[in-house]
This record gives sequence, structure tokens and C-alpha cells, in this order.
Amino acid sequence: MIEAVVALALVMIGLAAIGTLAATNSRGAWKLEQHAALAGAARLVASTIPRAGAPIPEDLAGNVAGHRWQMRATPFLGDVPEVPASRFIPQRVELRVRSPSGAILSLETVRLQLKSGGG
Repeated sequence: MIEAVVALALVMIGLAAIGTLAATNSRGAWKLEQHAALAGAARLVASTIPRAGAPIPEDLAGNVAGHRWQMRATPFLGDVPEVPASRFIPQRVELRVRSPSGAILSLETVRLQLKSGGG
């Protein structure tokens, strides 16, 4: 009788360990899926940035596939001096995307924009 109880206890410990491992794996897969959806939404929004030096409005926001996003363009305040002969000025673009679950992805890049007078 004691051997049966010990064997049952060992089986229960093994099943509990397998259950914990399966739950952890499931949570990890769910988080990975959320991150991929968030990155996909950010890529979709970033692909709408105007090309060829066209101006970006200073503050844009919207919703894509249930993800809220906000894009902000500001002057680049780095150690890059303005080149008088250049037709372009550097501009900092920040993109924040929030998933329905509340996870946030922030991206930042620098792009060149035509100067006001066009050069």
C-alpha cells in the first residue's frame, strides 16, 4: 500500500512539472505572437511615411488593425551642423504603436526633408 502511495505521489509530481512547462510555453508563444503583430503594425504605419523629402505633418495619429499609433516629426537636434549648400535638413521621426493589450513599441529614425525654399 505504501509503495502505491509513493508511486502515485511521484506521478503527480511529474504531471505537475509537465503542466507548468506547458503553461510557460503557451505564455511565451502568446507573447511572441503579440510582439509579431505589434511589429507588423509598426511596419505598416512606417511604410506610409512620405518619400523623397516630402514634408511630414508634425503630429499624426491613427488606428491600424486595432493598434493605435502616433508619429511625431521634429527637427533633429544632434551634433550635425546644417550644410548651407544642401537642399535637405535632417528630421527626427518618432513612431509609437500600442497594441490592444497595452504593449508599446517605439521606433525612432532620422530622415532628410527638403528645405522650405526647395534648395
